[in-house]
Amino acid sequence: MLDPDTLYAGPAVLAEGDDAVDVVVHLNGHFEPLDGHFHWYGRVEGPSLDAVTASSRSRLTLAVDDGPPRPATLGEQDPWGHFRISGVGAPPFHLDEAE
Repeated sequence: MLDPDTLYAGPAVLAEGDDAVDVVVHLNGHFEPLDGHFHWYGRVEGPSLDAVTASSRSRLTLAVDDGPPRPATLGEQDPWGHFRISGVGAPPFHLDEAE
């Protein structure tokens, strides 16, 4: 069962160009009426994010299941090695499954 503050928790693929790594994500999101976009965010954890964090973080994508990759931005790293992740627009997870 998901926490009330989590819309999706599970496996995903974080990629930058041809470099991709399997990760586990915990994501949430909301529609922001001020800008008219869906904002999604959460944390990402994986065995080694070096392949995607060593290069530019501006061209990252996150894909869940067989869904299309969505542009993502990595933020700060917490003391446990997890990264904050966020995006604007259609989320990488299916909203229908979260309802």
